[in-house]
Amino acid sequence: MAEPHDLTALEQAAAIARGELTSVDLVEHCLGRVAALGDTVGAFVTVTQDLARQAARAADAVPVEERGPLHGVPTAIKDLTLTAGVRTTFGSAAFVDFVPPVDADVVRFIKAAGLVSLGKTTTSELGCSLYSEGRVAPPARNPWQLAYTAGGSSGGAAAAVAAGLVPVAQGSDGGGSLRIPASLCGLVGYKPSRGVVSGGPLGSGAFGLPTSGPLGRTVADVAALLDVMAVPVPGEPYLSPPAPPGGYLAVARRAEPGPLRIGRFTTPMLADEPVHPDCVAAVDRAAALLTAAGHEVVEVPPPLGPAVWPLFEILWYVLALAPVPPQREAELLPLTRLMRARGAEISAGTLATTLGELQAQVRLGARRTAGVDLLLCPTLAAPQAPVGWFTADGDPAADFDRQRRFSPYCAIFNVTGDPSVSLPVGTTTDGLPVGVLLTGRYGDDARLIATAAQLENSSDGWDRHPAIWRAADSANVNGDGVGWPAS
Repeated sequence: MAEPHDLTALEQAAAIARGELTSVDLVEHCLGRVAALGDTVGAFVTVTQDLARQAARAADAVPVEERGPLHGVPTAIKDLTLTAGVRTTFGSAAFVDFVPPVDADVVRFIKAAGLVSLGKTTTSELGCSLYSEGRVAPPARNPWQLAYTAGGSSGGAAAAVAAGLVPVAQGSDGGGSLRIPASLCGLVGYKPSRGVVSGGPLGSGAFGLPTSGPLGRTVADVAALLDVMAVPVPGEPYLSPPAPPGGYLAVARRAEPGPLRIGRFTTPMLADEPVHPDCVAAVDRAAALLTAAGHEVVEVPPPLGPAVWPLFEILWYVLALAPVPPQREAELLPLTRLMRARGAEISAGTLATTLGELQAQVRLGARRTAGVDLLLCPTLAAPQAPVGWFTADGDPAADFDRQRRFSPYCAIFNVTGDPSVSLPVGTTTDGLPVGVLLTGRYGDDARLIATAAQLENSSDGWDRHPAIWRAADSANVNGDGVGWPAS
């Protein structure tokens, strides 16, 4: 018999609407799973049981006719995202006691849609790395194989969804931070076009690189959560592209993008790095499925290459200069301190020149790929990485370079601002998930979501679960076990 966490987010909401479950039922069920498995997979920094129960009771009191598609469904908020009255550490011991007085806009929208947050999910310190291994929570581990990282910086969100602690979660992506964990954990991670989701009420826009986005098990769930997040807000630095008629969920349910020309490449863009055969095989499978669905898949050069890395890393160093109390700088991790030290050496003139040069490269890349509607490439250069692998040398500079070589694709699309989604199309020879990256034209999120949903349908779906999914408690979980059992 199906358990409540076996249901997708939309199925959970439908069960609530039919009176088969209540939001209180779902929240209690998920809180039980968080208590049993949350630390095992390193999903949460802070669990807000009392607030969740209160919100669930309020959700159940809302008349049925006033409820949206995800009303009453449990979710979680990334620990980089401001949440009023809830400890928000930004993944750092330097902020271990920080409680924001305001909600980020995206948190306001999630609350208003009737979703119920169970707490704050594990992230990398200040969002500076693609793994989530800090000092304020256990490391975010891949529920498919606990020896491996769940990625970052939205690693806790991915661990929570892949382990069945919540069906969907909010994350953010400044260089792959949604798509990397999605690829590692067998999920759908969606980075919207720049401007689709507000970054307010605080912050300057961070050069347009980061954006909030949804992470879930199916394209429809992710599209439904994107509808919740994609509310235009006055004063945002980037114009919000218009949403499609009926919203992104309607687009995902139709799954009708029309015949497209899709450009395929596997050459890494930010590093001259060999690509693992399992990552190439996942792209091959996606290309075959897309061809069978009626699309033309053609080989194209990557829009940008390793020459842009020195430009991108300048922005990344500057972004690490988030305000930190001077007396707590020593509590930052070595990688964060290195990046901040390098950022402090970058002059305003160098930064301005870098932004101009990057925009010139973006224009050239857009011209190289002007003849295709979507781009298809690997999400990562390797399928998985062990916990501790990036920091094993004890050298933060080597750590940073290893990250670049592991993830040489995702960050380019933060620079361009294009919508980009990681989809769990492939598997390794031992059954672990492998993602592919599908990227659309700026502002054309609807076509990208429709194509992603079509690919999901043609692959017979990918809402599959690791062995930990059935674990009654953490003591029953074998950290070496993997698998794709039917659910």
